[in-house]
Amino acid sequence: MNLKDPICAIATPPGKGAIGVVRLSGEGALEIAARVWRGKDPRRLKGGRFALGEVVDPKTGEAIDQAILLVFRAPRSYTGEDLVEFQTHGSPAVLRRVMEVLVAEGARPAGRGEFTFRAYLNGKMDLAQAEAVLALIEAEGELARRQALRALEGALSRRIEALENRLLNLLAHIQALLDYPEEGVEPLEAERTIREVLAEVEALLAQAKASRLAQKGARLALIGAPNAGKSSLLNALLGYERALVSPIPGTTRDYLEAPLELFGIPLVAVDTAGVRETEDPVERMGVERALGIAEEADLVLYVVDRSQPKPAPPPLPWARTLKVATKSDLPPAWEDPEFLPVSSLTGEGLDRLKEAVREALLGREGGEVLLTERQVEALLRARERLEEALSLPEDLMGLALEEAARALALLTGKEVAEEVVARVFQNFCVGK
Repeated sequence: MNLKDPICAIATPPGKGAIGVVRLSGEGALEIAARVWRGKDPRRLKGGRFALGEVVDPKTGEAIDQAILLVFRAPRSYTGEDLVEFQTHGSPAVLRRVMEVLVAEGARPAGRGEFTFRAYLNGKMDLAQAEAVLALIEAEGELARRQALRALEGALSRRIEALENRLLNLLAHIQALLDYPEEGVEPLEAERTIREVLAEVEALLAQAKASRLAQKGARLALIGAPNAGKSSLLNALLGYERALVSPIPGTTRDYLEAPLELFGIPLVAVDTAGVRETEDPVERMGVERALGIAEEADLVLYVVDRSQPKPAPPPLPWARTLKVATKSDLPPAWEDPEFLPVSSLTGEGLDRLKEAVREALLGREGGEVLLTERQVEALLRARERLEEALSLPEDLMGLALEEAARALALLTGKEVAEEVVARVFQNFCVGK
């Protein structure tokens, strides 16, 4: 693949729309644009300017559509190259025809993520920022959007670069002590520096789970005995009646799913059948399914009616379970500080429960850092090498520190294999 030749792609989603965008970038992009444009010559436009005109077939002179043309001059463009955008009406037929004339005039259809790949190669962004572009496109919740935008603006890259520089400075100091002991080089506190860098790496890794949940969403299972108030609690969390509520125990015989968003996290809340000992084969299947859902959920709410005697707890993954005491508006039959009191009727305790859900899923840091699986792998490798360095005398820790710095460099793409870069861009959409 020639990464200088002109490329083009439809940059808006498939289907009909008010506006459609076709992008053209690379060497000769302005000349191609001039041949398919009837209006002010794109080659005469300054960067950041636009013109109203028509996209035409240069072979026949036939107008394809009225459009707006935008020009971005290298290096001040998304790709770092000369780039042109045609904003047409959002008809699939129009967009296909614009692509046809651009290809006929010498451009080639872009591959997945090729515009962003060129931006990476031309120094417009590092690899962590390129991954943030994809995360921003795919963001379904508010937290994922915030994470991706912060990473795109370079928040993660700056943190990583600062850690990498500290390790490289430490390496240089160690090398000076070894090579020029007679020069009076100041002794260093290598262990303190390494522990500080290691603490920062650990802090980033602590947010890996929150980053994954923000990007991919989480499943929240409501588990409890029949008539414990699970369906009422689900409706209270949703803010509308989704689950059927009845005073008759066993109303919910199978699980029910409902999407919601809490603190920017896209969740699927699952209301399950009441868990109890039963001889009814159908109800027993519902109980088994409920316990299976709990095992697979990211977080479980164990729901117990506080106005009734406390039942024996079912087998649940207690490490990721919050205990909830419902019907707190009624006189209590028991007290237990491990349970969060909530009234689905009055809303009392609901905000506290939501905050507990947020902290259980995101941790105290709030999950504002975007980390991809590839970046987590690199951080784990850096942590391993830093821990190894701490176990070595100062004159032997150089290699471990160098490998830790290289692992950090993988996050931003300073040292990265070609196949890793290909993996990053393979999930991009065409046109971005």
